[in-house]
Amino acid sequence: MKSYDTLAAVDMGSNSFRLEVVRVSGDQLYPLDSLKETVRLAGGLNDEKKLDEATQASALACLQRFGERLRGLSPEAVRCVGTSALRIAKNADSFIRKAEIALGHPIEIVAGREEARLIYLGVAHSLPASPNSRLVVDIGGGSTEVIIGQGLNPREGESLHMGCVNFSQRFFAGGVIDKTAMRAAEVTARVEVERIAKKFSRDNWQQALGSSGTARALREILEKNGLSENGITADGLAKLRSLMIKAGHNDALELAGLRSDRRPVIAGGFAIMAGLFAELGIEQMDVAETAMREGILYDLLGRFHQQDMREATVDEFMRRYHIDTQQAARVSQLALKLWVSTGASSENDMRFLDWAARLHEIGLSVSHSGYHRHSGYILENADMPGFSRSDQARLALLTRAQRGVLLKLPEFSAESGLAENDRLLIWFLRQAVILCRSRAKPDLPDLKVEVTGKRIRLALPEGWLENRPLTQRALEEEAVHWHAVGIKYVFG
Repeated sequence: MKSYDTLAAVDMGSNSFRLEVVRVSGDQLYPLDSLKETVRLAGGLNDEKKLDEATQASALACLQRFGERLRGLSPEAVRCVGTSALRIAKNADSFIRKAEIALGHPIEIVAGREEARLIYLGVAHSLPASPNSRLVVDIGGGSTEVIIGQGLNPREGESLHMGCVNFSQRFFAGGVIDKTAMRAAEVTARVEVERIAKKFSRDNWQQALGSSGTARALREILEKNGLSENGITADGLAKLRSLMIKAGHNDALELAGLRSDRRPVIAGGFAIMAGLFAELGIEQMDVAETAMREGILYDLLGRFHQQDMREATVDEFMRRYHIDTQQAARVSQLALKLWVSTGASSENDMRFLDWAARLHEIGLSVSHSGYHRHSGYILENADMPGFSRSDQARLALLTRAQRGVLLKLPEFSAESGLAENDRLLIWFLRQAVILCRSRAKPDLPDLKVEVTGKRIRLALPEGWLENRPLTQRALEEEAVHWHAVGIKYVFG
């Protein structure tokens, strides 16, 4: 895989959007440019869980500015990630289409546990080597990620649906802070943390670290106001609670280190942090200077250095679901052989075709009947480290379409807008599954595929089908399926 001298990450958080551009030198990243804008996507979710027009407009304007900075960078060297608010928003798909135009790059929405993994990766790369287990807490605008890891490897990760924006709106509406609201916010946070407390309690780690805006803001406030000598402490939080309740309102908070952009959401972030300290037995927390955007960059760098987390996940899923590795290899090799014969060159398409072929029988672990549908369901809904939701949806589509009537798939309807390259990947996978049906390596030294518009021709060795009536029938049925969706398929 090609490597790049410059990488960029866009973190579309629920409170703020961030752009980080770095220079690559070996395995190290050196900052070149960093931009941040407070957008508060989570604050723009209405009662129907849809992003309102004003918030969308603000977000799109921000992304247009980021897009100017990204011009000239290779698409493969840029990764743009959306988090909690976009996971929740019911109109996320329509917003993402506009956002991708504004930014000029594809946008991925990652699952909560994938967000946690990327956060830990970003924090871990900024820390000195240590044999200790570390607890990392990231309070975002719409969710809180809690991770335990050692070195560069996260062991446990959870995402909790509570963030500084949604908690501030829910419990401190209008900026009012009183004892009743604070108690209700902290109790709610503790209840949410309680369900993961056993796995993340003090017995399971030696050092606690906070990352991102809420943790940095609390550290600044505690240290600059003499409430803590080092980082965030339980005693310092108790003193800050009293000061906040005494002030009675965000606007009345006279605290050194409290920035104007953090003021509207500081009470919600505080309540969540206090709940975490109480339930997990935290007494003192250091604060990391890195977070998710650095994790995105190191994860992207790993893909270019043959350390792609997605590859490790595919291997793990093959093991976990007891996939026949020899059959998976046969189908993958033949599908890629068909792909290469067309002169295709997209490395990304090649990787997805390979992954789909290796995982196409994952649904057999559920049932042989309709296993392709089970394969699609597992790949779309499982936690798959390294894969975004759109990545998983693409894998699910390929495996679900590996057999059966194409017209029954909603993706093949006239309104679906199925990408031409995905249509071809489905064709490659289906033919490989048919030709490897005997679960033996097919004797096919010469294969050629010609794709011209709405016509696909598969050239097989002369006489190859004469003694293979089952394969002949399967290919004839396959031609009928493709004709029904507007593709003329001929073979021989």
